[in-house]
Amino acid sequence: MNMPRRSHRRNSAPLGTLAVALILLSLLYACELAPATEPPGIPTQVSSDASRWYNLYFTGPTPDDPTGGIPDAVAASFDAAQQTIDVAVYEFDLHPLSEALIRAAERGVRVRVVTDSDSLVEQTILDLLAAKIPVVEDQRSAIMHDKFVVIDGSTVWTGSMNFTENDAYRNNNNFIEITSTRLAQNYTAEFEEMFTEHAFGPTSPANTPHPTLTVNDAFVENYFSPDDGVAAHILEALQAAQSSIHFMAFSFTRQDFAEALIEKAQAGVIVQGVFETRQIAAGGDAAWNALTAAGLDVRQDGNKYNLHSKVFLIDQQVVVAGSYNFSRNAEENNDENVLILHSPEIAAAYFAEWQKVWAQANP
Repeated sequence: MNMPRRSHRRNSAPLGTLAVALILLSLLYACELAPATEPPGIPTQVSSDASRWYNLYFTGPTPDDPTGGIPDAVAASFDAAQQTIDVAVYEFDLHPLSEALIRAAERGVRVRVVTDSDSLVEQTILDLLAAKIPVVEDQRSAIMHDKFVVIDGSTVWTGSMNFTENDAYRNNNNFIEITSTRLAQNYTAEFEEMFTEHAFGPTSPANTPHPTLTVNDAFVENYFSPDDGVAAHILEALQAAQSSIHFMAFSFTRQDFAEALIEKAQAGVIVQGVFETRQIAAGGDAAWNALTAAGLDVRQDGNKYNLHSKVFLIDQQVVVAGSYNFSRNAEENNDENVLILHSPEIAAAYFAEWQKVWAQANP
């Protein structure tokens, strides 16, 4: 096992009484928009719809002693599994999810887990191992940064949310559940590379079965890093923008992405985005400096914890989202995944979330 590395996870601080007015409840969307006139900070919750091909969720700061929200939805999907659950997640300290996996294994579901070596010390992982659930670690200095689940070969959970209290109840994240056997085949192939072949990072083969597919009339692109050249696909999406690009970025240091945004802004495309404040303060300010120097309309986030999403929203028609930070490590070293969703309906939900984050950000 490699020596422990410093994680980007941050310990949560107690909420002060003066911050109560700024607290957001976890935002749960099922592909619907909050009213355009809704004031920032008013919580919105829309029940998920099992008849849809996807359910989309967003997180934000919640009150003390958080419970429920997205972890309940994920745990319910574990409880409904009939045959298999494959989990690839960077960080994992949510006991309701480890307990749901153990329940599934106890009733005969095959449960397998891939995680980063740093997470082996978590009690949740130790509990899984004690329950005889196999856990494979990456054993690398780079990180296994994926956050995805495949259930029964037909359902995929993916997005920016680690299985942690911070990500579920404090940080801004997005997480989507998609029903598609072909998409599940993509994620299963990636999972098998890590779990069975122990192929991580640059050793992972480029063998995604369906890098492009259609799900319920929505065109979907699905890529894995480092093997699928994710940056080139994202650049192609950015360069195709005709009217607007909006983004939310935990880590944004890629110069090529910044240059693409500047070129689009100079061509008349609206470009607005929110950066995670602490990443800039810690030295991850290359893109921030480039965009502000070019006069682009960008802000630093107002969440006292983390803006952890990694999202581009293009022409309010196309969404780029996943575990992939806009960084060199995400492209060349870490294990990552990304979806490029061509869906005005999904894009509308992401734009509503972006508006909330933007309204709370600091100019």
